[in-house]
Amino acid sequence: MTEVDLIIKNGNQLLCPVEDINGNAKLEIFENGAVACNQGKIVGYGKTSEIVDQFFAKKIIDATGKVVAPGFVDPHTHPVFFGTRENEFEQRNAGKSYADIAKGGGGIRSSVRNLRKASKQQLIDFALPHLDRFMQYGTTTIEAKSGYGLSLEDEIKSLEVIRELNRIHAIDLIPTFLGAHEIPDEYRAKRKDYIQLIIKEMIPRVAERKLAEFCDIFCEDHVFNLDETETILGAAQEAGLKLKIHADQLTSSGGTELAAKMNAVSADHLDYISPKAIEQIKMSGTIPVLLPGAVFFLGLQRYAPARKLIDSGLSVALATDFNPGSCMTESIPLMMTLGCIYMKMTPAEVWLASTINAAKAISKEKQIGIIKRNTRADLVIWNIPNYKYLPYHFGVNLVDQVIKNGQVIG
Repeated sequence: MTEVDLIIKNGNQLLCPVEDINGNAKLEIFENGAVACNQGKIVGYGKTSEIVDQFFAKKIIDATGKVVAPGFVDPHTHPVFFGTRENEFEQRNAGKSYADIAKGGGGIRSSVRNLRKASKQQLIDFALPHLDRFMQYGTTTIEAKSGYGLSLEDEIKSLEVIRELNRIHAIDLIPTFLGAHEIPDEYRAKRKDYIQLIIKEMIPRVAERKLAEFCDIFCEDHVFNLDETETILGAAQEAGLKLKIHADQLTSSGGTELAAKMNAVSADHLDYISPKAIEQIKMSGTIPVLLPGAVFFLGLQRYAPARKLIDSGLSVALATDFNPGSCMTESIPLMMTLGCIYMKMTPAEVWLASTINAAKAISKEKQIGIIKRNTRADLVIWNIPNYKYLPYHFGVNLVDQVIKNGQVIG
C-alpha cells in the first residue's frame, strides 16, 4: 500500500468529467467513490473499495451521503473593481435600460472612475471577500479580467492586482487583459486615439511584463465594431496573447464568426449567435461560454441557444460574468439552475459546462475541471445525494468542504 496525504472515501457519487474519442465530454459516475491525493495531485480515484486497498492516508474524509466532484472553473469574471452599483439596479427596476444608464454616465464608465481613484491595496482588499465567496460556492479557479481602468496606468494596475491576488489567495486567477471594454470618458470624441493607445502601448506593456494570458474585447457596434475588434485582437495575437471575445451579446454583430476566424479560445455571451456562427466555431474549436446570469440580472428575455450549441456537438461552458453592473454573483450553482431552466440544459450538461468545458475555455483542461491521475487536486464535497440535486435546490450553499491543491480549505 502507498501512503498519501488525503483520501476522500464513501462518496455517494464521484463525478468524473471525461472526454470521448471525439473530444465530447461526458460525466462518468462512480457510486461509493473515492479519491486519493498526494502533494497537491490526484493519484488515484474510483470505487472506495479499490482506493482503500491501494492507499492509506494521514487524513481521511468520509463523504458518506455526499457527492465528490472537481472544483468549479469560472471562465469569465470581472473581479477587480472598487465600489458597487446597486443604484443602477434600482434604476433598471424603475424602468431605465442598461443603455440609458450608460448614456447618463453610469455603467462601465462609472466603475472606471471609481477604480482610477483606488489604490492597489484598496482594490486587493475589496476583491478578497469576493474571492472567498467564489470558493465558498465551490469554485477553485477563475478567469479574471481587467477592464475598469481603461488607461495604461490603470489597466496595468488592475493586472498587477490580479497577480497579487493570485499570490495571496488560495483560488487560482487566470489573467485577461480587457482594455477594450469601453471607450473611456476622455476619449469619447477621439476613439481612434484610444484604439491606438491599446495597440501601441497597453498590449506591448502587458505582454512584455507577462501580466495576462488572454486579451478580450467587447465586440458590439456601440463599443468596438468588427473591424476595430479584429485590429486590436490581431495586435494581441502578434504579442503572444491568446484571444477571447465578448460576442453577440446584444445583437448578432458577427463577433462569433470573428472569434472562429481568429481561432479565439472562447466566444462569450452569444445570446444572438447566428446558425452560421455555430457551424464556424464548431470548425475552429472555439469554446462557447454562456452567461445566463447576465441575461437574468438585466431582466432580459433572450438566453443563448445552449440546446442548439450542444446538439451541434460543441463543448458549452458556463460562467458567472461576476461584475458590479450586470451580474453581481459569485455562484456557479445559480448559473447551473438558470442553464437548466432557461437554456434547457440537462443536469449532467451543466456539471460538464462548469468543470471540464469551462477549463477548455481557459486552455487548462489537462490540469483542472477533471478527476484524473496527476491532475490538480481541486475538489469539492457537496451536501447533496446525487448530481441532479444541485441545480434543483437553488438559492442556498450546499458545499460541505473545498479541497484546493490537496489542502482542505473549509
